[in-house]
Amino acid sequence: MTSRTGVESELAQIRSRDGLNLVADRYGPADGQPVIFMHGGGQTRHSWGGTAMEMARRGCSAFTCDHRGHGDSDWSPEGAYAFEDNANDLRDWAAHMQRPPVVIGASLGGIAAMLALGHAPTVQARALVLVDIAPLMERTGTDRIISFMRENMESGFARLEDAAAAVQAYTPERKRAVDLSSIRKNLRQRGDRWYWHWDPKCLKDGNDEDAEQLHQRLCEGVRQTTCPILLVRGRHSDVASEESAAHLLSLRPDAACVDVSGAGHMVAGDRNDIFTDAVLEFLDRNVPLNQVA
Repeated sequence: MTSRTGVESELAQIRSRDGLNLVADRYGPADGQPVIFMHGGGQTRHSWGGTAMEMARRGCSAFTCDHRGHGDSDWSPEGAYAFEDNANDLRDWAAHMQRPPVVIGASLGGIAAMLALGHAPTVQARALVLVDIAPLMERTGTDRIISFMRENMESGFARLEDAAAAVQAYTPERKRAVDLSSIRKNLRQRGDRWYWHWDPKCLKDGNDEDAEQLHQRLCEGVRQTTCPILLVRGRHSDVASEESAAHLLSLRPDAACVDVSGAGHMVAGDRNDIFTDAVLEFLDRNVPLNQVA
């Protein structure tokens, strides 16, 4: 498949260790530096804007992955959506790479990355980019995410425009209108209504880990991650605050932090051009993408 920007992609699929079919779009040459993109909860692999395509232009093999229970990846019949399940899926994707990947994780994807890169069996990565997520998360922001996801989970929307309005209300810092063709990729039509394309069990049955226990595991994961780390946070974020960034630096003083003005928690979508530039600058300094690991 060729995107509107002329960058070709193809569907990639693997089987998770518990038997689910996991789906990704791969951009760029098959033998390029692997880059694994893991989206946030309630999103899909289409949430990364042009970042993956820019990686492909630089010769990388960029995989934008659908989490289990999201997009075109299988839904778990058992409701296996704990953070460790997502971390294991990242481990399974990394096992299929020809060499250690760069891992870019937003929100839920970043939590999975901190667990997979910092706890055994560890993913050996060349770099980790955390997108508006860190071990210290602001409860106000995480509660708002859950509330937004629950609000229309069962009832759905009568029109795509209604879903776009809900997203616009959740992300008031966005200056442009929500693109209907883009939001359609996160929805599926059943009957005469539109529903988010993720398994409601992700909220009902999964990720019930004690918050303090999770915090400690993420702290330990960051300490034990051996590759360079970048945190990209939205300046208006209510999830990854300035305190979150300072706390990350207390765990890893060598980490880099970038604030993106005009962006909230959905930083990759709010200001994709600035986000992409920040990631590429970090990788150019730490992991030249035209060099083989």
